[in-house]
Amino acid sequence: MTSRNDSRSHQLHQRRGFLAACAACAATSFAGREPRANAAADNEPTPPAQRKVPVIDCTDLYHPHQDVGDNFDIVAAYALPQVDLRAVVLDITQGFRDAHGQHPDPKYRDPVGPRDPGYVPVAQLNYIFNRGVPCACSPFTAMKSPTDKMLDAPGFQQAGIELLLSTLESAETPVDVLSFGSARTIAVAYNRQPELMRAKVHRIHLCAGASSAEYLEWNVALDVHAHVRVLRSDLPVAIYPCATKDGPFAYGPNNCFWKLPDLKFIARMSPKLQAYMAYAFTRMTRSDFLRMLDEPPPDAAIREIAGRPHNVWETGVWAQVANLRIVRRADGVHRLVAADQVRPDDKVLPNELRPCKLDVRDDGLFSFQHTDRPTNFLMYDRGDPMENERAMREALPELYAGFRAA
Repeated sequence: MTSRNDSRSHQLHQRRGFLAACAACAATSFAGREPRANAAADNEPTPPAQRKVPVIDCTDLYHPHQDVGDNFDIVAAYALPQVDLRAVVLDITQGFRDAHGQHPDPKYRDPVGPRDPGYVPVAQLNYIFNRGVPCACSPFTAMKSPTDKMLDAPGFQQAGIELLLSTLESAETPVDVLSFGSARTIAVAYNRQPELMRAKVHRIHLCAGASSAEYLEWNVALDVHAHVRVLRSDLPVAIYPCATKDGPFAYGPNNCFWKLPDLKFIARMSPKLQAYMAYAFTRMTRSDFLRMLDEPPPDAAIREIAGRPHNVWETGVWAQVANLRIVRRADGVHRLVAADQVRPDDKVLPNELRPCKLDVRDDGLFSFQHTDRPTNFLMYDRGDPMENERAMREALPELYAGFRAA
């Protein structure tokens, strides 16, 4: 008869084995083959300006999509030369795997389903960019309390938490951890190994919440306990509210929403990325999801996508992580450029993180005040939101059109 401790040890062994299998699957034939910025200088230390920012992306990415913006935005994690994507954790909520997408908040329930974790788009991007980024799922259900370690979750759903922790443990420098979704993985990882998180997390970029305590935003509603845990922690956290008191599609200086009027620029992207976008936006379910990337982009799908408006929330986050600047050039055009590429005659538009103190309620709602005192919290500030949108509508298409497959 197996003791309880023996059983627990066996479960942990199985989970570690599954995590290793996930990483091995993602990295098959890639070991030791990660592209180098300067192969001729293998024996020389990398200059600071060339060092990439190590990143773990915790994203509520599904297949087929729940919000195609997740498929769109994760391209930046692979394509931005300043980003060293170490792992992708799929932040999945059980309700969206159901036929009718049962979000915890009735007003967000989604009639288009079912769907599953977004392993397919991650595999496609690994293929396009010749990478071996490991990927795993976190628990599908919400935390029972802010201190829940979720040790009773199924092994398959433990793998995402273990991937985050093992990636941090092996990191030679602190890692930026991005959260687009419930924040469950980060909260549980902190409950399990707080010292590791304190030592190895450079900053958590939390894309969630509202800039007013009058509105319960989508991501917070997915797992209130997770957000309360993160926002009451002693970890360094930058907050990018997704909504204002008027909802997720309103504009304010501190929320990160803006809107593209169309997606015509996708036709200027590299062919494999066009095919990836077509697969995501049209909800394709072709089983040959890698081979189709090698075919000419489907013209009919690209034309249909081109006229669609597109909601965006993540650009401000990726600009911060990659140390990009939103600039208006002397000729009036707007671009997203690396900080060291800003010209003397460029006007740099606001895209900042300002120190703040938080008041976090048990229901996940929070209020903030800017402060000059020491704090571990930063609040996103883009200044005039309409000026920000005008700039982004020109700058982001040019950025994406310049992305190239490996």
